[in-house]
Amino acid sequence: MSTGTSLRTLSCNVSGSRVQGLVLQPAWDYLHQNHHEVLSSPLFPVVLSISTYFAMVAGYTLLDLLAPTWPCINRYRLHPDRTITWPNIWTTLGVTVYNHLVYIFPAAVAQWLWRPPIQLPCEAPTLWSFFLGVLGCIVVFDFQYYLWHLLHHRVPLLYRTFHAVHHQYNQPFSLVTQHLSGWELVSVGFWSTIDPILLQCHCLTTWAFMVFNIYVSTEDHCGYDFPWATHNLVPFGLWGGAPKHDAHHQKPNTNFAPFFSHWDWLGGTNTTPTAPSRHAAAAWEPDETKERKD
Repeated sequence: MSTGTSLRTLSCNVSGSRVQGLVLQPAWDYLHQNHHEVLSSPLFPVVLSISTYFAMVAGYTLLDLLAPTWPCINRYRLHPDRTITWPNIWTTLGVTVYNHLVYIFPAAVAQWLWRPPIQLPCEAPTLWSFFLGVLGCIVVFDFQYYLWHLLHHRVPLLYRTFHAVHHQYNQPFSLVTQHLSGWELVSVGFWSTIDPILLQCHCLTTWAFMVFNIYVSTEDHCGYDFPWATHNLVPFGLWGGAPKHDAHHQKPNTNFAPFFSHWDWLGGTNTTPTAPSRHAAAAWEPDETKERKD
């Protein structure tokens, strides 16, 4: 055991009597003592976000490729008559990789060079503060993105310049999640990074929110309506989910919120998804055309 690890262990043991009984403390002690250098690195949140996203996308893309010949998968697709093609996959993946190389990678390197290692607290969050912190970040981010999204649809210049890229597919699949302009990727990523800081969340809470945010964002774009999807688990239609976001891509002036449904209800922008399409529809269609049709 290194000297630095020994000192950290001693420092944390001093306050050990105050953390007895915390549900998350054993897991946090293990991470703190065995992976401190990795977790305290400024690069860890970036690596966590990117790896979570590509793991999610890889799973859904595999389902997309299997769905045409596996009825047990295809039955859950919102548009079972649509096939996700390799050109669709390469195009969206190309935009994603380009954005990560041009925007995310330089920012991560700068953060690694100039930001000191994170000081990890000895105490884990209580289970209550953990879930309350994640929920608080979700609620704040949901409101921020609703306003951002609404503004970028209602102001033609913002839409054409920044947001139209995301709407080139009117029937999204998982890789469309980050088929974005650089501005959208950076601005939305800024909120998901700053919100846990504003709410003074524990770093474990922050990482959990980041993973959950990516999970739900990918799920919203996946094009599937599984029984275990978040919108099917949250009661009373309070959660949007893939069907509502799919409806947004077809009716772009509706369903702007990323998570909950209440802002769309209050703002008069809520729409109920229609039954899955039974006829082929063009996946590549600029949103501006669709808005004229609407």
